[in-house]
Amino acid sequence: MGIRSVLSKPLAAFIVGQQNKWAAHPAISQLKTFKKIVSAAQDTAFGKDHGFSDIQNYADFKRQVPIRDYEELKPYIDKILKGEKDVLWPGKPAYFAKTSGTTSGTKYIPITRESIPNHINSAKNAILSYVHETGKSKFLDGKLIFLSGAPTLDEKAGIKTGRLSGIVNHHVPGYLRTNQMPSYKTNCIEDWEEKLERIIDETIDQDMSLISGIPPWVQMYFDRIQARVNKPIKDIFPNFEMFIYGGVNFEPYKAKLFQTIGKKVDSIETYPASEGFIAYQDSQKKEGLLLLLNSGIFFEFIPADEYFDTNPTRLMIDEVEIGKNYALIINSNAGLWGYSIGDTVKFVSKQPYRIVVSGRIKHFISAFGEHVIGDEVEKAMKETLTKFEGVKITEYTVAPQVTPQQGLPYHEWYIEFAHAPIDMEAFEKELDKNLRKLNTYYDDLLKGNILRVLRIKSLKPQAFINYMRSLGKLGGQNKVPRLANDRKIAEALAPYCKD
Repeated sequence: MGIRSVLSKPLAAFIVGQQNKWAAHPAISQLKTFKKIVSAAQDTAFGKDHGFSDIQNYADFKRQVPIRDYEELKPYIDKILKGEKDVLWPGKPAYFAKTSGTTSGTKYIPITRESIPNHINSAKNAILSYVHETGKSKFLDGKLIFLSGAPTLDEKAGIKTGRLSGIVNHHVPGYLRTNQMPSYKTNCIEDWEEKLERIIDETIDQDMSLISGIPPWVQMYFDRIQARVNKPIKDIFPNFEMFIYGGVNFEPYKAKLFQTIGKKVDSIETYPASEGFIAYQDSQKKEGLLLLLNSGIFFEFIPADEYFDTNPTRLMIDEVEIGKNYALIINSNAGLWGYSIGDTVKFVSKQPYRIVVSGRIKHFISAFGEHVIGDEVEKAMKETLTKFEGVKITEYTVAPQVTPQQGLPYHEWYIEFAHAPIDMEAFEKELDKNLRKLNTYYDDLLKGNILRVLRIKSLKPQAFINYMRSLGKLGGQNKVPRLANDRKIAEALAPYCKD
Protein backbone atom coordinates (compact mmCIF):
# COMPACT_ATOMS: atom_id res chain seq x y z
CA MET A 1 0.00 0.00 0.00
CA GLY A 2 1.11 3.55 -0.72
CA ILE A 3 1.69 6.37 1.75
CA ARG A 4 -1.69 8.03 1.07
CA SER A 5 -3.72 4.90 1.75
CA VAL A 6 -1.73 4.13 4.90
CA LEU A 7 -1.92 7.60 6.42
CA SER A 8 -5.60 8.04 5.52
CA LYS A 9 -6.74 5.46 8.07
CA PRO A 10 -5.63 7.18 11.30
CA LEU A 11 -6.74 10.52 9.87
CA ALA A 12 -10.13 9.01 9.00
CA ALA A 13 -10.52 7.67 12.56
CA PHE A 14 -9.82 11.13 13.98
CA ILE A 15 -12.19 12.94 11.58
CA VAL A 16 -15.05 10.49 12.18
CA GLY A 17 -14.50 10.79 15.94
CA GLN A 18 -14.89 14.58 15.69
CA GLN A 19 -17.86 14.15 13.40
CA ASN A 20 -19.63 11.86 15.87
CA LYS A 21 -19.21 14.42 18.65
CA TRP A 22 -21.02 17.28 16.93
CA ALA A 23 -23.57 14.96 15.29
CA ALA A 24 -24.55 13.67 18.75
CA HIS A 25 -25.50 17.21 19.83
CA PRO A 26 -27.19 18.72 16.76
CA ALA A 27 -29.07 21.62 18.37
CA ILE A 28 -26.05 22.69 20.42
CA SER A 29 -23.82 22.52 17.32
CA GLN A 30 -26.23 24.68 15.37
CA LEU A 31 -26.70 27.25 18.13
CA LYS A 32 -22.93 27.65 18.44
CA THR A 33 -22.74 28.30 14.71
CA PHE A 34 -25.70 30.68 14.90
CA LYS A 35 -24.19 32.82 17.67
CA LYS A 36 -20.76 32.87 16.06
CA ILE A 37 -21.84 34.05 12.62
CA VAL A 38 -24.41 36.61 13.86
CA SER A 39 -21.82 38.11 16.22
CA ALA A 40 -19.17 38.24 13.48
CA ALA A 41 -21.49 40.08 11.07
CA GLN A 42 -23.12 42.61 13.39
CA ASP A 43 -21.03 45.53 12.09
CA THR A 44 -21.62 44.77 8.41
CA ALA A 45 -24.11 46.73 6.32
CA PHE A 46 -26.52 43.79 6.43
CA GLY A 47 -26.00 43.34 10.16
CA LYS A 48 -26.76 47.00 10.87
CA ASP A 49 -29.80 46.98 8.56
CA HIS A 50 -31.23 43.98 10.42
CA GLY A 51 -30.28 44.80 14.00
CA PHE A 52 -27.81 41.97 14.54
CA SER A 53 -26.46 43.64 17.68
CA ASP A 54 -29.90 43.23 19.30
CA ILE A 55 -30.39 39.57 18.34
CA GLN A 56 -30.28 37.37 21.42
CA ASN A 57 -31.86 34.18 20.10
CA TYR A 58 -33.37 32.47 17.07
CA ALA A 59 -36.79 34.03 17.68
CA ASP A 60 -35.21 37.49 17.41
CA PHE A 61 -33.44 36.44 14.22
CA LYS A 62 -36.66 35.27 12.57
CA ARG A 63 -38.35 38.58 13.37
CA GLN A 64 -35.53 40.67 11.97
CA VAL A 65 -34.21 38.65 9.00
CA PRO A 66 -36.68 37.73 6.25
CA ILE A 67 -36.29 34.81 3.86
CA ARG A 68 -34.64 35.87 0.61
CA ASP A 69 -33.65 34.35 -2.68
CA TYR A 70 -30.80 35.68 -4.82
CA GLU A 71 -32.91 38.37 -6.50
CA GLU A 72 -33.80 39.84 -3.09
CA LEU A 73 -30.22 39.65 -1.82
CA LYS A 74 -28.84 41.14 -5.04
CA PRO A 75 -28.78 44.80 -3.83
CA TYR A 76 -26.17 43.76 -1.24
CA ILE A 77 -24.22 41.75 -3.83
CA ASP A 78 -24.26 44.80 -6.10
CA LYS A 79 -22.64 46.86 -3.35
CA ILE A 80 -19.79 44.36 -3.15
CA LEU A 81 -19.48 44.41 -6.96
CA LYS A 82 -19.06 48.21 -6.71
CA GLY A 83 -16.09 47.74 -4.41
CA GLU A 84 -17.69 48.20 -0.99
CA LYS A 85 -16.49 46.11 1.94
CA ASP A 86 -18.18 44.94 5.16
CA VAL A 87 -21.44 44.39 3.29
CA LEU A 88 -22.61 40.84 4.08
CA TRP A 89 -19.53 39.65 5.96
CA PRO A 90 -16.50 41.51 7.37
CA GLY A 91 -14.11 42.64 4.65
CA LYS A 92 -14.53 41.43 1.09
CA PRO A 93 -15.21 37.91 -0.18
CA ALA A 94 -12.20 35.88 -1.22
CA TYR A 95 -14.12 34.70 -4.29
CA PHE A 96 -17.36 34.96 -6.18
CA ALA A 97 -18.74 31.62 -7.36
CA LYS A 98 -20.37 32.40 -10.69
CA THR A 99 -23.46 30.38 -11.51
CA SER A 100 -26.41 30.57 -13.88
CA GLY A 101 -29.38 32.61 -12.78
CA THR A 102 -32.86 33.12 -14.17
CA THR A 103 -34.32 36.59 -13.61
CA SER A 104 -31.01 38.32 -12.95
CA GLY A 105 -28.78 36.37 -15.34
CA THR A 106 -25.44 35.38 -13.85
CA LYS A 107 -25.42 35.00 -10.07
CA TYR A 108 -22.37 35.90 -7.98
CA ILE A 109 -22.28 33.91 -4.74
CA PRO A 110 -19.74 35.10 -2.17
CA ILE A 111 -17.15 32.72 -0.75
CA THR A 112 -15.18 34.11 2.18
CA ARG A 113 -11.90 33.00 3.75
CA GLU A 114 -13.96 31.67 6.65
CA SER A 115 -16.26 29.62 4.37
CA ILE A 116 -13.55 28.03 2.18
CA PRO A 117 -12.92 25.19 4.72
CA ASN A 118 -16.60 24.21 4.41
CA HIS A 119 -16.11 23.47 0.71
CA ILE A 120 -12.67 21.86 0.96
CA ASN A 121 -12.84 19.88 4.20
CA SER A 122 -16.32 18.51 3.54
CA ALA A 123 -15.24 16.84 0.30
CA LYS A 124 -12.20 15.39 2.06
CA ASN A 125 -14.23 14.20 5.04
CA ALA A 126 -16.72 12.40 2.80
CA ILE A 127 -13.89 10.24 1.50
CA LEU A 128 -12.43 9.73 4.98
CA SER A 129 -15.81 8.61 6.33
CA TYR A 130 -15.85 5.93 3.64
CA VAL A 131 -12.29 4.87 4.47
CA HIS A 132 -13.12 4.59 8.17
CA GLU A 133 -16.31 2.57 7.68
CA THR A 134 -15.06 0.18 5.00
CA GLY A 135 -11.32 0.00 5.68
CA LYS A 136 -10.74 0.51 1.95
CA SER A 137 -8.15 3.12 1.05
CA LYS A 138 -6.08 1.67 -1.78
CA PHE A 139 -7.95 3.81 -4.32
CA LEU A 140 -6.18 6.88 -2.89
CA ASP A 141 -2.87 5.65 -4.30
CA GLY A 142 -4.03 5.64 -7.93
CA LYS A 143 -4.90 8.46 -10.29
CA LEU A 144 -7.89 10.63 -9.40
CA ILE A 145 -10.01 12.48 -11.94
CA PHE A 146 -12.44 15.29 -11.21
CA LEU A 147 -14.69 16.19 -14.17
CA SER A 148 -15.37 19.82 -13.36
CA GLY A 149 -15.50 23.34 -14.69
CA ALA A 150 -12.40 25.25 -15.75
CA PRO A 151 -10.25 26.56 -12.87
CA THR A 152 -9.50 29.83 -14.73
CA LEU A 153 -10.67 32.83 -12.70
CA ASP A 154 -11.70 36.33 -13.72
CA GLU A 155 -12.05 39.33 -11.45
CA LYS A 156 -15.02 41.38 -10.35
CA ALA A 157 -14.28 44.43 -8.18
CA GLY A 158 -10.86 42.92 -7.43
CA ILE A 159 -12.45 39.63 -6.30
CA LYS A 160 -11.48 36.39 -8.05
CA THR A 161 -14.50 34.97 -9.83
CA GLY A 162 -15.24 31.63 -11.48
CA ARG A 163 -17.20 28.39 -11.25
CA LEU A 164 -17.28 26.77 -7.82
CA SER A 165 -15.54 23.62 -9.08
CA GLY A 166 -12.81 25.78 -10.59
CA ILE A 167 -12.33 27.72 -7.35
CA VAL A 168 -12.18 24.51 -5.32
CA ASN A 169 -9.57 23.17 -7.74
CA HIS A 170 -7.17 25.83 -6.46
CA HIS A 171 -7.49 24.42 -2.95
CA VAL A 172 -6.97 20.70 -3.62
CA PRO A 173 -4.56 19.49 -0.89
CA GLY A 174 -0.95 19.14 -2.02
CA TYR A 175 -0.84 15.43 -1.18
CA LEU A 176 -3.55 14.81 -3.81
CA ARG A 177 -2.22 17.12 -6.53
CA THR A 178 0.48 14.70 -7.60
CA ASN A 179 -2.09 12.11 -8.67
CA GLN A 180 -4.91 14.46 -9.70
CA MET A 181 -6.02 14.49 -13.32
CA PRO A 182 -6.49 16.03 -15.84
CA SER A 183 -3.61 18.48 -16.14
CA TYR A 184 -4.24 22.11 -15.26
CA LYS A 185 -3.84 23.10 -18.92
CA THR A 186 -6.48 20.62 -20.04
CA ASN A 187 -8.81 21.55 -17.21
CA CYS A 188 -8.72 25.16 -18.39
CA ILE A 189 -10.25 24.32 -21.78
CA GLU A 190 -13.71 25.91 -21.89
CA ASP A 191 -15.23 23.90 -24.74
CA TRP A 192 -16.52 20.71 -23.09
CA GLU A 193 -16.17 18.40 -26.06
CA GLU A 194 -12.63 19.51 -26.85
CA LYS A 195 -11.79 19.27 -23.15
CA LEU A 196 -13.23 15.76 -22.93
CA GLU A 197 -11.08 14.53 -25.81
CA ARG A 198 -7.94 15.95 -24.17
CA ILE A 199 -8.93 14.38 -20.83
CA ILE A 200 -9.21 11.02 -22.56
CA ASP A 201 -5.81 11.54 -24.18
CA GLU A 202 -4.29 12.07 -20.73
CA THR A 203 -6.15 9.38 -18.80
CA ILE A 204 -6.80 6.43 -21.11
CA ASP A 205 -3.48 4.75 -20.29
CA GLN A 206 -3.36 5.77 -16.61
CA ASP A 207 -4.16 3.80 -13.45
CA MET A 208 -7.46 5.55 -12.72
CA SER A 209 -8.85 4.54 -9.32
CA LEU A 210 -11.25 7.38 -8.42
CA ILE A 211 -13.52 9.31 -10.77
CA SER A 212 -15.70 12.20 -9.66
CA GLY A 213 -18.35 14.10 -11.58
CA ILE A 214 -22.03 14.43 -12.43
CA PRO A 215 -23.26 11.00 -13.66
CA PRO A 216 -24.39 11.98 -17.20
CA TRP A 217 -21.05 13.63 -17.94
CA VAL A 218 -19.08 10.71 -16.51
CA GLN A 219 -21.18 8.47 -18.75
CA MET A 220 -20.24 10.66 -21.71
CA TYR A 221 -16.56 10.34 -20.74
CA PHE A 222 -16.88 6.55 -20.63
CA ASP A 223 -18.78 6.44 -23.94
CA ARG A 224 -16.08 8.47 -25.67
CA ILE A 225 -13.38 6.18 -24.28
CA GLN A 226 -15.23 3.12 -25.54
CA ALA A 227 -15.55 4.73 -28.95
CA ARG A 228 -11.74 4.60 -29.08
CA VAL A 229 -11.18 1.30 -27.31
CA ASN A 230 -13.97 -1.26 -27.59
CA LYS A 231 -13.63 -2.63 -24.06
CA PRO A 232 -15.56 -2.27 -20.80
CA ILE A 233 -14.16 0.42 -18.54
CA LYS A 234 -13.04 -2.17 -15.98
CA ASP A 235 -10.57 -3.53 -18.53
CA ILE A 236 -9.25 -0.06 -19.31
CA PHE A 237 -9.09 1.02 -15.66
CA PRO A 238 -8.77 -2.27 -13.72
CA ASN A 239 -8.20 -0.47 -10.39
CA PHE A 240 -11.18 1.88 -10.71
CA GLU A 241 -12.88 1.46 -7.33
CA MET A 242 -14.58 4.71 -6.34
CA PHE A 243 -17.15 6.97 -8.00
CA ILE A 244 -18.00 10.29 -6.32
CA TYR A 245 -20.96 12.31 -7.52
CA GLY A 246 -23.35 15.05 -6.53
CA GLY A 247 -25.98 17.35 -7.92
CA VAL A 248 -28.36 14.74 -9.36
CA ASN A 249 -30.02 11.50 -8.31
CA PHE A 250 -27.75 8.61 -9.33
CA GLU A 251 -30.54 6.03 -9.71
CA PRO A 252 -31.64 6.81 -13.29
CA TYR A 253 -28.04 6.56 -14.50
CA LYS A 254 -26.78 3.68 -12.36
CA ALA A 255 -27.71 0.68 -14.52
CA LYS A 256 -26.22 2.07 -17.70
CA LEU A 257 -23.11 3.38 -15.96
CA PHE A 258 -22.35 0.05 -14.28
CA GLN A 259 -23.01 -1.76 -17.53
CA THR A 260 -20.47 0.48 -19.25
CA ILE A 261 -17.96 -0.09 -16.46
CA GLY A 262 -18.56 -3.83 -16.53
CA LYS A 263 -18.84 -4.14 -12.74
CA LYS A 264 -20.30 -2.35 -9.75
CA VAL A 265 -18.08 0.12 -7.93
CA ASP A 266 -18.59 1.81 -4.60
CA SER A 267 -19.87 5.37 -4.68
CA ILE A 268 -20.09 8.39 -2.40
CA GLU A 269 -22.84 10.95 -2.85
CA THR A 270 -22.15 14.57 -1.97
CA TYR A 271 -24.31 17.68 -1.79
CA PRO A 272 -22.14 20.65 -2.75
CA ALA A 273 -23.60 23.98 -3.83
CA SER A 274 -22.07 27.36 -4.60
CA GLU A 275 -23.74 28.59 -1.40
CA GLY A 276 -22.08 25.91 0.73
CA PHE A 277 -21.29 22.23 1.08
CA ILE A 278 -24.52 21.01 2.65
CA ALA A 279 -24.15 17.25 3.29
CA TYR A 280 -22.37 14.07 2.26
CA GLN A 281 -22.88 10.33 2.42
CA ASP A 282 -21.13 9.23 5.60
CA SER A 283 -22.17 5.56 5.45
CA GLN A 284 -22.50 2.87 2.80
CA LYS A 285 -25.01 1.09 5.07
CA LYS A 286 -27.43 3.90 5.94
CA GLU A 287 -29.78 5.90 3.76
CA GLY A 288 -29.23 9.61 3.29
CA LEU A 289 -26.55 12.26 3.58
CA LEU A 290 -25.15 13.58 6.85
CA LEU A 291 -26.19 17.23 7.28
CA LEU A 292 -23.10 19.29 8.18
CA LEU A 293 -24.16 21.09 11.34
CA ASN A 294 -20.83 22.56 12.47
CA SER A 295 -19.34 23.78 9.20
CA GLY A 296 -20.16 27.48 9.30
CA ILE A 297 -23.80 27.14 8.17
CA PHE A 298 -26.86 27.65 10.34
CA PHE A 299 -29.79 25.85 8.69
CA GLU A 300 -33.47 26.69 8.71
CA PHE A 301 -36.31 24.61 7.29
CA ILE A 302 -39.64 25.74 5.87
CA PRO A 303 -42.40 23.16 5.22
CA ALA A 304 -42.46 23.07 1.43
CA ASP A 305 -46.23 23.53 1.23
CA GLU A 306 -45.86 26.81 3.17
CA TYR A 307 -42.92 28.20 1.18
CA PHE A 308 -44.97 30.70 -0.84
CA ASP A 309 -47.04 31.83 2.17
CA THR A 310 -46.61 35.37 3.49
CA ASN A 311 -45.32 34.18 6.88
CA PRO A 312 -44.15 30.57 6.52
CA THR A 313 -43.10 28.49 9.51
CA ARG A 314 -39.31 28.55 10.06
CA LEU A 315 -37.78 25.67 11.99
CA MET A 316 -34.44 24.82 13.56
CA ILE A 317 -32.84 21.41 13.24
CA ASP A 318 -34.43 19.98 16.39
CA GLU A 319 -37.95 20.92 15.18
CA VAL A 320 -38.04 19.00 11.89
CA GLU A 321 -39.91 15.75 11.24
CA ILE A 322 -38.80 12.66 9.36
CA GLY A 323 -40.38 12.23 5.92
CA LYS A 324 -41.64 15.79 5.55
CA ASN A 325 -40.63 17.95 2.60
CA TYR A 326 -38.75 21.14 3.59
CA ALA A 327 -37.33 24.10 1.70
CA LEU A 328 -33.71 24.50 2.75
CA ILE A 329 -32.63 27.92 4.08
CA ILE A 330 -29.04 28.80 4.98
CA ASN A 331 -27.25 31.45 7.03
CA SER A 332 -23.50 31.26 6.75
CA ASN A 333 -20.02 32.63 7.26
CA ALA A 334 -20.05 33.39 3.54
CA GLY A 335 -22.51 36.21 4.34
CA LEU A 336 -25.74 34.58 3.20
CA TRP A 337 -28.70 35.36 5.47
CA GLY A 338 -32.15 33.78 5.38
CA TYR A 339 -31.07 32.56 1.96
CA SER A 340 -33.20 30.10 0.03
CA ILE A 341 -31.02 28.01 -2.24
CA GLY A 342 -34.12 26.63 -3.99
CA ASP A 343 -33.74 22.99 -2.91
CA THR A 344 -36.13 20.84 -0.94
CA VAL A 345 -34.97 18.06 1.39
CA LYS A 346 -36.47 15.27 3.47
CA PHE A 347 -35.04 13.85 6.67
CA VAL A 348 -34.60 10.09 6.76
CA SER A 349 -32.87 9.97 10.17
CA LYS A 350 -32.44 12.07 13.31
CA GLN A 351 -29.65 10.01 14.87
CA PRO A 352 -27.71 11.52 13.20
CA TYR A 353 -29.58 13.98 11.01
CA ARG A 354 -29.46 12.64 7.47
CA ILE A 355 -31.32 14.02 4.46
CA VAL A 356 -32.18 13.19 0.88
CA VAL A 357 -32.59 15.93 -1.71
CA SER A 358 -36.22 15.78 -2.80
CA GLY A 359 -36.32 18.43 -5.51
CA ARG A 360 -36.37 22.13 -6.32
CA ILE A 361 -38.88 24.64 -5.01
CA LYS A 362 -39.48 25.95 -8.52
CA HIS A 363 -39.09 22.58 -10.28
CA PHE A 364 -42.48 20.97 -9.93
CA ILE A 365 -45.62 20.32 -11.91
CA SER A 366 -48.81 21.78 -10.49
CA ALA A 367 -50.73 22.83 -13.58
CA PHE A 368 -53.86 21.34 -11.97
CA GLY A 369 -52.94 21.50 -8.26
CA GLU A 370 -51.15 18.14 -8.20
CA HIS A 371 -47.77 19.58 -7.08
CA VAL A 372 -45.66 16.68 -8.29
CA ILE A 373 -42.05 17.11 -7.16
CA GLY A 374 -38.74 15.71 -8.38
CA ASP A 375 -38.47 13.13 -5.62
CA GLU A 376 -41.80 11.58 -6.65
CA VAL A 377 -40.90 11.53 -10.34
CA GLU A 378 -37.57 9.85 -9.65
CA LYS A 379 -39.06 7.26 -7.29
CA ALA A 380 -41.78 6.43 -9.81
CA MET A 381 -39.17 5.90 -12.53
CA LYS A 382 -36.96 3.81 -10.26
CA GLU A 383 -39.85 1.53 -9.29
CA THR A 384 -40.93 1.17 -12.92
CA LEU A 385 -37.46 0.18 -14.07
CA THR A 386 -37.44 -2.69 -11.57
CA LYS A 387 -40.46 -4.17 -13.41
CA PHE A 388 -38.97 -3.84 -16.90
CA GLU A 389 -35.74 -5.80 -16.98
CA GLY A 390 -33.28 -4.56 -19.57
CA VAL A 391 -34.80 -1.09 -19.96
CA LYS A 392 -32.20 1.63 -19.37
CA ILE A 393 -32.62 5.38 -19.22
CA THR A 394 -30.07 7.92 -20.43
CA GLU A 395 -31.96 11.04 -19.28
CA TYR A 396 -35.49 12.39 -18.96
CA THR A 397 -37.59 15.40 -18.03
CA VAL A 398 -41.32 15.96 -17.47
CA ALA A 399 -43.70 18.77 -18.44
CA PRO A 400 -47.47 19.32 -18.34
CA GLN A 401 -49.43 19.12 -21.58
CA VAL A 402 -52.32 21.45 -20.74
CA THR A 403 -53.83 21.94 -24.21
CA PRO A 404 -53.52 18.71 -26.20
CA GLN A 405 -54.99 18.58 -29.69
CA GLN A 406 -57.52 16.08 -28.43
CA GLY A 407 -58.56 14.44 -25.18
CA LEU A 408 -57.77 15.32 -21.59
CA PRO A 409 -54.54 17.04 -20.46
CA TYR A 410 -51.67 14.88 -19.22
CA HIS A 411 -48.08 14.81 -18.01
CA GLU A 412 -45.63 14.40 -20.87
CA TRP A 413 -42.37 12.56 -20.21
CA TYR A 414 -39.48 13.20 -22.59
CA ILE A 415 -37.21 10.18 -22.25
CA GLU A 416 -33.98 9.25 -23.97
CA PHE A 417 -33.73 5.47 -23.64
CA ALA A 418 -30.45 3.59 -23.81
CA HIS A 419 -32.61 0.45 -24.12
CA ALA A 420 -36.29 1.17 -24.75
CA PRO A 421 -39.16 -1.05 -23.52
CA ILE A 422 -40.68 -3.41 -26.08
CA ASP A 423 -44.18 -2.46 -24.91
CA MET A 424 -44.16 1.34 -24.44
CA GLU A 425 -47.83 1.48 -23.48
CA ALA A 426 -47.29 -1.01 -20.65
CA PHE A 427 -44.30 1.05 -19.50
CA GLU A 428 -46.41 4.22 -19.50
CA LYS A 429 -49.16 2.58 -17.46
CA GLU A 430 -46.71 1.19 -14.89
CA LEU A 431 -44.97 4.56 -14.56
CA ASP A 432 -48.29 6.32 -14.15
CA LYS A 433 -49.43 3.77 -11.56
CA ASN A 434 -46.29 4.30 -9.51
CA LEU A 435 -46.63 8.09 -9.64
CA ARG A 436 -50.25 7.82 -8.49
CA LYS A 437 -49.12 5.81 -5.46
CA LEU A 438 -46.67 8.56 -4.51
CA ASN A 439 -48.90 11.59 -5.06
CA THR A 440 -52.54 11.42 -3.93
CA TYR A 441 -53.42 14.73 -5.60
CA TYR A 442 -52.26 13.38 -8.96
CA ASP A 443 -54.23 10.19 -8.31
CA ASP A 444 -57.37 12.19 -7.52
CA LEU A 445 -57.07 14.16 -10.77
CA LEU A 446 -56.97 10.96 -12.79
CA LYS A 447 -59.88 9.46 -10.84
CA GLY A 448 -61.84 12.65 -11.43
CA ASN A 449 -61.15 12.62 -15.18
CA ILE A 450 -59.27 15.92 -14.98
CA LEU A 451 -56.09 14.29 -16.31
CA ARG A 452 -55.42 11.16 -18.31
CA VAL A 453 -52.55 8.69 -18.05
CA LEU A 454 -49.13 10.15 -18.75
CA ARG A 455 -47.58 9.95 -22.22
CA ILE A 456 -43.97 9.32 -23.20
CA LYS A 457 -42.13 11.11 -26.00
CA SER A 458 -39.17 8.94 -26.94
CA LEU A 459 -36.08 10.95 -27.89
CA LYS A 460 -33.30 10.28 -30.36
CA PRO A 461 -29.86 9.19 -29.12
CA GLN A 462 -27.76 12.10 -27.83
CA ALA A 463 -30.90 14.26 -27.55
CA PHE A 464 -30.06 15.75 -24.17
CA ILE A 465 -26.40 16.23 -25.06
CA ASN A 466 -27.46 18.10 -28.20
CA TYR A 467 -30.01 20.10 -26.21
CA MET A 468 -27.42 21.12 -23.61
CA ARG A 469 -24.96 21.92 -26.39
CA SER A 470 -27.54 24.25 -27.94
CA LEU A 471 -27.71 26.15 -24.64
CA GLY A 472 -23.92 26.33 -24.32
CA LYS A 473 -24.19 24.26 -21.14
CA LEU A 474 -22.53 21.04 -22.18
CA GLY A 475 -20.47 19.34 -19.47
CA GLY A 476 -19.10 20.50 -16.13
CA GLN A 477 -21.70 20.84 -13.41
CA ASN A 478 -24.64 21.60 -15.71
CA LYS A 479 -27.66 19.34 -15.47
CA VAL A 480 -31.11 19.04 -17.00
CA PRO A 481 -34.04 19.98 -14.70
CA ARG A 482 -36.03 16.85 -13.96
CA LEU A 483 -39.37 18.60 -14.32
CA ALA A 484 -40.94 22.01 -14.93
CA ASN A 485 -44.35 23.63 -14.61
CA ASP A 486 -44.14 25.09 -18.13
CA ARG A 487 -43.23 23.76 -21.57
CA LYS A 488 -40.05 25.70 -22.34
CA ILE A 489 -37.78 22.63 -22.10
CA ALA A 490 -40.41 20.41 -23.75
CA GLU A 491 -40.62 22.75 -26.75
CA ALA A 492 -36.83 22.91 -27.01
CA LEU A 493 -36.69 19.11 -27.04
CA ALA A 494 -39.34 18.75 -29.77
CA PRO A 495 -36.77 18.61 -32.63
CA TYR A 496 -35.08 15.65 -30.91
CA CYS A 497 -38.21 13.48 -30.69
CA LYS A 498 -38.41 10.26 -32.65
CA ASP A 499 -41.05 10.14 -35.36
